[in-house]
Amino acid sequence: MAYDATRMADWQIAEEAEKDLPAPDEWRDRLGLEKDEVIPYGRVCKLDFLKIMNRLKDRQDGKYIEVTAITPTPLGEGKTTTTIGLLEGLGKRSVNVGGCVRQPSGGPTMNIKGTAAGGGNALLIPMTEYSMGLTGDINDLMNAHNLAMVALNARLQHEANYNDRELAERNLRRLDIDPKHVEMGWIIDFCAQGLRNITMGIGGRMDGFMMSSKFSIAGSSEIMAILAIIRDLRDLRERLGKIIVAYDRKGDPVTTSDLEVAGAMCAWMRNAINPTLMSTVEQQPCMVHAGPFANIAVGQSSIIADRIGLKMFDYHVTESGFGADIGFEKFWNVKCRLSGLVPSVSVITATIRALKMHGGGPRVVPGRPLAEEYRKENLSLLENGLPNLLHHIGTVKQAGVTPVVCINAFDTDTKDEIAMVRRYAEQAGVRCALSRQWLEGGDGALELADAVIDASNDRVDFNFLYPLEMPLRQRVEVIAKVVYGADGVAWTPDAEAKARQFESDPAMKDYATMMVKTHLSLTHNPDLKGVPRGWVLPVHDVLVFAGAEFLCPVTGAINLMPGTSSNPAFRRIDVDVDTGRVTGLF
Repeated sequence: MAYDATRMADWQIAEEAEKDLPAPDEWRDRLGLEKDEVIPYGRVCKLDFLKIMNRLKDRQDGKYIEVTAITPTPLGEGKTTTTIGLLEGLGKRSVNVGGCVRQPSGGPTMNIKGTAAGGGNALLIPMTEYSMGLTGDINDLMNAHNLAMVALNARLQHEANYNDRELAERNLRRLDIDPKHVEMGWIIDFCAQGLRNITMGIGGRMDGFMMSSKFSIAGSSEIMAILAIIRDLRDLRERLGKIIVAYDRKGDPVTTSDLEVAGAMCAWMRNAINPTLMSTVEQQPCMVHAGPFANIAVGQSSIIADRIGLKMFDYHVTESGFGADIGFEKFWNVKCRLSGLVPSVSVITATIRALKMHGGGPRVVPGRPLAEEYRKENLSLLENGLPNLLHHIGTVKQAGVTPVVCINAFDTDTKDEIAMVRRYAEQAGVRCALSRQWLEGGDGALELADAVIDASNDRVDFNFLYPLEMPLRQRVEVIAKVVYGADGVAWTPDAEAKARQFESDPAMKDYATMMVKTHLSLTHNPDLKGVPRGWVLPVHDVLVFAGAEFLCPVTGAINLMPGTSSNPAFRRIDVDVDTGRVTGLF
């Protein structure tokens, strides 16, 4: 049964659907899991990854479906809604299907975008739990990350206050950390622009070491990148110990192992390696694991969740962040390389609203009404914006993967506008499906489900964009030209010096290239829409994630700590004091 999404808020639909939410024991029986493979957490449960993989290791993998998108407006284009709608549509076709999406950040949930639970009848439940902490993965991650910073600042304080003999008496050795060369900062899971640059340790001798520091949003932590790519607990422990926190005065790295904090960090993260199992409103299983922000982080559902999903389901749907220039590129060249998994098909989510924006439509601003051009038929704007869709189709094809274009339908879309998108997609040699999952749930996603089933039988000639042997600067050049459409790359002197240093380090030759770039444009400039030509990608820094084994070129003016708007979502969120239910989430 589809709920009336035109009259009910998402939290109201979730409230009704949750009356029939399967309990953990019901999921166990329905999915054929053993009793000790399901770990209850209130109304949801975690899945014991190692036990499931050990039991199902010889089972053939199912079809691997990836969901990406065109370059979005600041409102987002419903990629999670499409992911959940596809699960529901495949479920309507009696397919054994499941999926995995990423856990939302408290920053967007309490800011402009709201929760990432999907919407309407393509919604993940229980919605309140999903939107506000779930089973504690992000909280565990914040504790693990910030504990490293606690260890760093304490060591700086002790080394400043004690001589070598006194340090030895306290069972410490001098690391000689350079306080002006600290790589890590603190994290918090909110958009808090006032914490981007801070001074800590103000006070007396016992109030910590006085130093400049910073906060970033939790999803940008290297530990989130590690969670997305690990294979097991041993892999997690080893990678946590390699995280570079700072450098000493000789320029050598100081790691969490040097600070003797990696074991405690792993203890905080020990439960986070297991995915959480949730449900669509139509009761298809969907895991939640790893975090958002493909513009500043890996932005992928975890390899762990994909591995067990491919064993449990005939069709496993996974989600990548933002457009194909960011999310799919990282899925393609980083995640698949690390996992050894090859996608059967990729779904490119598109909205007519976003294509009109790329065709020169008025600026789209969260919290303000959409301009008339987006609410009425405008074939000229739409046609001018279609090159953005075609560009993303070309990106996915570069990987040798068959894309399916999903038109995520809005009630303002007209028959002729839909026909135009179909025509251009089919002329590009790909399938195109209209999907009304927001309004109709699985029944509205049947055309999309059928197109995905059909496309998943196509031959995949999967290949990476570049070999691992290619040096960092050449990789960035290839990504910029092939995926973004740039004419080339311009490195600042400091960034190029870093790149040269990393290229000359044998230990880093196999490190993955994890681009940091705005999601609102194919370029580094969020104001440039469509498919810009005649531009050069500026790189002003390269971050090193030695635990994740990532080198992260930073482009444009992107910031690892977003800001909170003047009209944030938290103004509308409340609790019914009689029932305890949360209201106002969207």
